[in-house]
Amino acid sequence: METNTSYGQSVSQFSLLSKETRFIPQIGLPVRPEDLFVLIGCEESQAIANAFRRLGVQAYSCDLKPCSGGHPEYHLQMDVFEAIRLRKWHAAIFHPECTYLSNAANRWYKDQPEKTSGILVGAARREAREKAVAFFMRLYNCGIPHIAVENPIGVMGRRFRKADQILQPWMFGHGETKATCLWLKGFPKVRATNVVPGREQVLFRLPPSKDRAELRSKTYEGIARAIAEQYTEFLVGIALNSYI
Repeated sequence: METNTSYGQSVSQFSLLSKETRFIPQIGLPVRPEDLFVLIGCEESQAIANAFRRLGVQAYSCDLKPCSGGHPEYHLQMDVFEAIRLRKWHAAIFHPECTYLSNAANRWYKDQPEKTSGILVGAARREAREKAVAFFMRLYNCGIPHIAVENPIGVMGRRFRKADQILQPWMFGHGETKATCLWLKGFPKVRATNVVPGREQVLFRLPPSKDRAELRSKTYEGIARAIAEQYTEFLVGIALNSYI
């Protein structure tokens, strides 16, 4: 968990940056990319935040961990719900932790002896799943007008509803497979930009390591670029009187 110092630095940093750009343009005028404020929650890699920034959008990544994307100046190291409350955001993309939401390791949900490895099993793991489901739903219902919540194929298709779409890396220039579901609110579906051959499960075959989970969770560059470009195109031109 981050310290109070880290939280204070993030809020102060955000305040300085937000003063550089007017948040609300005149009502009825088209929105420019630089007028848009987008929160990328639960993202330490900054893959999507960086893609938006290259378009001029005021995008901020947010995670309890320090960023690994090279731009701490627009990383909010704090609880995602604290970041949501910092200002009025035009849009948000969230990447909630998938450990207890995916279909992987379903065998650990059955009642069984505790594991010396520390892996949650039985009732404890079922409780963790319930908390993960509640966290997902809090993000989806947080009040930001345009939202995309990302997760692999898993329990939310049954506990909430079927995902609006499933993206694959091979649809965006990477000859690999890794199903990425999006639950959308106020956003159109992301269009494939560069369908290529190749259907290898590269990330699934990564050897065990302390950072294997982080490596598997990072967003492919082609997907990040498509999301940033298409969502920015969609948001530009929307009058913001409903956000005021």
